[in-house]
Amino acid sequence: MLKNVPKIVSPQLLKILCEMGHGDEIVIADGNFPSENYGQRVIRADGIGGEEMLDAILKLIPLDTYATENFLLMQTTNGDPTPEIWDSYFTIAKKNDDNLRAGNLERFAFYERAKKAYAVIATGEGAVYANIILKKGVIK
Repeated sequence: MLKNVPKIVSPQLLKILCEMGHGDEIVIADGNFPSENYGQRVIRADGIGGEEMLDAILKLIPLDTYATENFLLMQTTNGDPTPEIWDSYFTIAKKNDDNLRAGNLERFAFYERAKKAYAVIATGEGAVYANIILKKGVIK
């Protein structure tokens, strides 16, 4: 066991986060996201929600200070409402990192970007449009 590592961060996820370099991206995917189709590396976190996972990840990695956007959400489609979970995501991100630079990607652009991400964390989050791409920064 290690000190100060959130308990929901598995050894596999901790290894992935350590391997990632500046500018690499990681997806926190909701339960509906086709993680196995788009992830180069997939970490299963089925019983864990998106809010818990975001909070745990941002305790361990900084967001990229050089990127225009370092926190990307999947845009809603067909007039779907803005998901309530987004407010919670912003609150969690701002609490953990002063350098939050949020943006949105159209659904299929999000999928294409996820293909290039270092890894996808497949959570059990039940909210729709609860997918996030985080761009890792530098620890100074």
